[in-house]
Order: sequence, then C-alpha cells, then structure tokens
Amino acid sequence: MADILIVDDQSNIRRLLGVSLGDQWHVVEAENGLSALDMVRRHNPKVVLLDVMMPGAVDGLQVLDALKIDPSTAHIAVAIVSARGQQADIENARRRGADAYFVKPFSPRQVVAWVQERLA
Repeated sequence: MADILIVDDQSNIRRLLGVSLGDQWHVVEAENGLSALDMVRRHNPKVVLLDVMMPGAVDGLQVLDALKIDPSTAHIAVAIVSARGQQADIENARRRGADAYFVKPFSPRQVVAWVQERLA
C-alpha cells in the first residue's frame, strides 16, 4: 500500500479524506506544516494532500516549496486542498510545483479519483 499524507489543521477534513482514502491506501496525518515535514521524512509518502492556511511557522506553500526543492522528495505528488480558490492562488501553487488543486468544499470522489490516477 502507498502512503498518503493528509495535512490540514481541521480534524474534520483529515477525517473525511482519511475515510475516503483509507480503504485503499495507508493514510497518515499531520495538522501543521512542521509536523508535515516530519511525517514526510518518517513515512516517505507517495502523495501529499496539503492545506495552505495552517497555524504555526510553516504554511502549506512553504511545505510545498520544501518538498519540491529537495531532490529526495521532489517526486512526491502534491495536491493542494484549500479554501483559497482564486485563480491567482491556483496559479501560484502550480508554479511552485503543485500537481493538483482542490478548492474547499471539495468532492472527496474527485480527490480519490486523482489519487487513484497518480498511484496507478
């Protein structure tokens, strides 16, 4: 099973994604940017579902930057799952290396379909 890391400060979002994905893959969770970077090092996930706005010193875009600049993690597929849905937000995330962008509220089916495609 491939590991999927869900990073969101809202436990209900982590739970929704975890339930949607947990039957097919091993899912791990983090609630902020610093713990996300730690979980990436410990679990080496194949996919990261990443919120942008989180409390603490490291937001989701900084996590994305850190993952994409490091050759050992640049291959990880990253989907942003954020309430920020302006075209400028989506384009910024894409420029930084995001592989997909889902705007909250999102369809869990769409996220699952994207993960299935990435891990096929």
